[in-house]
Amino acid sequence: MIDIKYIRKNPDRVKLNNKKRFKDIDVDETLVLADKQSVLMQEVESIRADANAIAAKIPGASESDRAGLISEGKELKARSKEKEDELASVGRELTELLTSFPNILKEDVPEGADEASNIVERVVGEPTVFDFPVKDHMELGEALGLIDTERAAKISGSRFTFLMGDAVLLEFALVQYALATLTAEGFTPVVPPHMVSTKAMGAMGYLQRGGEEEIYHLKNDDLVLIGTSEQALGPMYMDEILDPAKLPIRLAGFSPCYRREAGSYGKDVKGILRLHQFDKIEMFSFTEPDESDKEHAHLLSIQEKLMAGLGLPYRVVKLAAGDTGSPSARTWDIETWMPSQGVYRETHSTSNTTDYQTRRLHTRIKRDGKNEYAHALNGTAFAIGRILIALLENNQQKDGSIMIPEPLRPFMGGRDKIEA
Repeated sequence: MIDIKYIRKNPDRVKLNNKKRFKDIDVDETLVLADKQSVLMQEVESIRADANAIAAKIPGASESDRAGLISEGKELKARSKEKEDELASVGRELTELLTSFPNILKEDVPEGADEASNIVERVVGEPTVFDFPVKDHMELGEALGLIDTERAAKISGSRFTFLMGDAVLLEFALVQYALATLTAEGFTPVVPPHMVSTKAMGAMGYLQRGGEEEIYHLKNDDLVLIGTSEQALGPMYMDEILDPAKLPIRLAGFSPCYRREAGSYGKDVKGILRLHQFDKIEMFSFTEPDESDKEHAHLLSIQEKLMAGLGLPYRVVKLAAGDTGSPSARTWDIETWMPSQGVYRETHSTSNTTDYQTRRLHTRIKRDGKNEYAHALNGTAFAIGRILIALLENNQQKDGSIMIPEPLRPFMGGRDKIEA
């Protein structure tokens, strides 16, 4: 949620920001509601002050005056209740409007409606070349006993899988490799709850404008399953004031992720690219406001360090305004080469959400005697399914075996390949 004070001071910039993001939100109506709220608050405070003044007079009033004061007090109480109800209604309407506003984009975010306007900032490595027919990850995984989607569909439905044997060892080799890298960068490993309250999820900005369609909701308990550990790590410091001396706070969450994949029917249905359940290691940082851009660049550098260790070809892409999620002020994606498709596909994302989430979470810092909102950032370390696809396909050998990248070998019993 963006600050109403910011909208008051910068209405034209907010209108332009909404236009860049293709969001049809009435800024003028929002300001009218905000003004109405301010007037009502003043009226409520004035009525309460009058009521308190009358209440103070009653104990010392004469018998003849007391009845009149009591009657006047009751009338003020009724007026106060009426105005408070109106104020609450306006407040709800204003909050609903404010939560529909996307975050203010950084100046360097390119304009454009969708991914066609994204900017490729750099390409690292060359697409892998083979002197034999390339197999996709399902052919490789099934032949080596690593992936079983048919039996998973039998018990859970489509878009679930069993990872088997060396695929499991490879997953946890990736986890160990990532955690070793991240702890050296000052990240604290966290295994978060897999279920969070709708209050916490709503404060993170994932329940507005259709976001709830993507989420598994446990309605009997008013809990939702997380779609990324970011959704549990962000609310970790909800309603708290952080010590600036301890910032940045860097967390590395490892968890399953649960996604309904609403609206993606018929898209990427083959294999493990787009599942309802997958594991991921996610970076999350809390910083001082003037440090978040520096931290954002740092998160991207860590992602590239992890990718360099695996030796996978990739490119860094800055998302255009229309392709940037509402909570984010800027997002970079890393897209990794997928040989069987002959394209780069997103495997990593990192976003600076500035104070968009922390404002609703009430996560603050105290500087110079004043409270202000911390900034929050997130970034993928490894989304296991997608990085497994890249590893299997880019490292496949003519005999059907898979070469294991060197940083993962210590966690795979020292082996350099997966073979039948």
